[in-house]
Amino acid sequence: MSITKRSVAEFFGTFWLVFGGCGAAVLAAGVPELGIGYAGVSLAFGLTVLTMAFAIGHISGCHLNPAVTLGLLTGKRFPAADVIPYIIAQVLGAIAAAYVLYVIASGMPGFEIGGFASNGVGEHSPHGYSMMSGIVAEITLTFFFLIVILGATDERAPKGFAPIAIGLCLTLIHLIGIPVTNVSVNPARSTGPALIAGGLALQQLWIFWVAPIVGAILAGIIYPLFAEPDKS
Repeated sequence: MSITKRSVAEFFGTFWLVFGGCGAAVLAAGVPELGIGYAGVSLAFGLTVLTMAFAIGHISGCHLNPAVTLGLLTGKRFPAADVIPYIIAQVLGAIAAAYVLYVIASGMPGFEIGGFASNGVGEHSPHGYSMMSGIVAEITLTFFFLIVILGATDERAPKGFAPIAIGLCLTLIHLIGIPVTNVSVNPARSTGPALIAGGLALQQLWIFWVAPIVGAILAGIIYPLFAEPDKS
């Protein structure tokens, strides 16, 4: 499969991730009669990855996330030559989804942009968590996300179940982390909404690039150390 086709798949996959996950947060979580709350938003993010993994996993691997791409590169599961096209496609997909979501959301009378499902720490954290808390959470959650991805896609793992494991893992990550940072673990996902929200979301965007990438690279280094079969 050509890099162009795989990058297009990443664009649409990341669009779906941001539109579905952030859409649940922006359009549904704040509606009292729906009552989806944090659990509903967490499930929405997990479902976007699960559905897209089945839809485009056989095309691009369904990374949908620059941190995942870099983690797989570190773990020697992905070629270096394809990293930049993937990351560009992921970021563009996230930005496009955020703007489409904004067009929809702004059509409601009395719409206020607020945080627009962006990520943040301190006064921009949903429950006021500090920068240190946010950085540690993002590194830890991304680390274990990549451990699950690397394990579920290992050639020795049960075949056909990786999308379910990865989707459920992302759901769990959001159940843990939404109160802390609104959960990134994905620099592309953070970039789209931050461009809409502006202000603190843009000022703090660097955290949601650096921390997830650090966590992913650590997983790419550590997973092979205990997962590779003994040569003996």
